Formats: sequence, C-alpha cells, structure tokens
Amino acid sequence: MRFTKMHGLGNDYVYVDCVRNPVPADPAALSQAVSDRHFGIGSDGLILICASDKADARMRMFNADGSESEMCGNGLRCVAKFVHDHGIARKPTLRIETGRGVLAVDLEVQQDKVSRVRVNMGEPILVSETIPTTLPGDPPVNAPLTIGDQIFEVTAVSMGNPHAVMYVGESFFTTKERDLVSEFGPRIEHDKVFPRRINAHFVKVHSPGEVTMRTWERGSGITLACGTGACAVCVAGVLTGRSARKVLAHLPGGDLELEWAEKDNCVYMTGPATEVFSGEWPGVSNP
Repeated sequence: MRFTKMHGLGNDYVYVDCVRNPVPADPAALSQAVSDRHFGIGSDGLILICASDKADARMRMFNADGSESEMCGNGLRCVAKFVHDHGIARKPTLRIETGRGVLAVDLEVQQDKVSRVRVNMGEPILVSETIPTTLPGDPPVNAPLTIGDQIFEVTAVSMGNPHAVMYVGESFFTTKERDLVSEFGPRIEHDKVFPRRINAHFVKVHSPGEVTMRTWERGSGITLACGTGACAVCVAGVLTGRSARKVLAHLPGGDLELEWAEKDNCVYMTGPATEVFSGEWPGVSNP
C-alpha cells in the first residue's frame, strides 16, 4: 500500500490516496499498526483521502488507537495540500467532505506547492447534548470538574468533535508540563461527563490576542498540535471573556491563526501543511 506521511505543526498522520486506490479492508487496525512509533511508521493516526459525490474529496480520520473521529483540523489542511499537490483537484479553493460536513479551504501556493491553508471550520456547536457533555450550560462555561484533588473550570465546545478547554497558571507550563498533561489528560478524556470522550486542552492567556495551549487528544494522547482544539480555544476565550475573536495560538509544534468571525459565526483557522515522505506499507496491496 502506498502511503504519504504528512504533518500540520507536528500533528502527524499517515495518508492514503483512496481516490485512486481501494479503501483498506480494516482501517481501524491499519491505523493502530502504522501509528506505532517503534514498530510502524509512527503517527498520531491514519487519514484516508476518498472520493466524494459532494466535494473535491472526502476525509476519514482514525486515531492511533483505531477509533474513528469526526474531524481533525491539522489533518484537513494536509488533505487539502495532498489533493492539490498530487493532482486530484487543483483549485485555489477546495471543498473537503468531513464528519463535520463539507468545509471550504483556501490554499496559499508557492512554487506550485501548497504551503499554508485557511479553513472555514464552520460554526461552533454550543449545545451540551450535542457536544456532548452532561456538564450544565449551553455551552458549559467555567463549569467545575473535579479530577482527583484538582478542580478544573471547563468550557466545552464542539467543532464537529468535542473539546474541553481549561485555563491554567504558569506552573502548568514549566517544569512539570508534560507530567501534568499526561496525568490529567486521560482522566478528563474518559470522565463520565463526556459520553463520547473528549479532547482536553490546557491554556495560558498572554493577552487578548495571544495564548499558549497544550493538548491531550482523544484516542492519541499528547500531540504537538490540534487544529480543532485551537478553534475551540478561540471560541472558549470569547465565551469566558479571556481573549478576543482573533487569536494567535502557540502550540508545541508551531502557531495557528484563529478567528471566530462575527459576520457568519464561523471559525477560521490558518496554518501550514507539510509533506514529509512517501513509502510502501507491506501487507496491504493496491491493484
């Protein structure tokens, strides 16, 4: 099976062209195999680029644990780059079908290759039942959640997939940053108030237009970036009065530009997409 390794700010996936080749028989098991960083290719998951009867291509995204997710913002930017650079559809604006619906992406092209992508991520989902969460409020804003001896104030947002945004102090991002994300991230992901699990984001605000965030991603663990999560952080900042509608988000893998636009209530995300290498994965054949 031919694959391409790509990443958006270090949030890396294995991509398979299923427009020109058949869909793998068991993509969940394949995602677990290729994602292994010791015995596989190494990635945060698997993304299939498929044909669509309503868009230029369809994206299916599987986490490293094999679970299928609705959306991945960093993955979507890479899908758009693949679709353009590999000749599936060469347009300045593409339409990509996702679990969230069909999303429009604008391409920045340099030397005939996509370098950055601006995505209309759609309107945030702010109804608790739809996010989904049993925390009170539509959406829950600064809702208390006790994890062990720690109380977090959670603002919950869905961008087609569920996110819990928590604002933390400076100490969370210093000497024990990774330990704290690893300790609390999986417990928040699996807490009973999130019936479909959740992506957990820990955020520090520098100014109304600038934040730093760290992510525990549902089904994958600590990742270097989360595009839908950054969009959720942008929305949560406005809902809690902590940040503006336009923010620059610093993630471990790099920066994303976000805007929750008043004109259409949609969240716009701009960031890079990078192709790393291509290869052949044994055991899965293409005709």
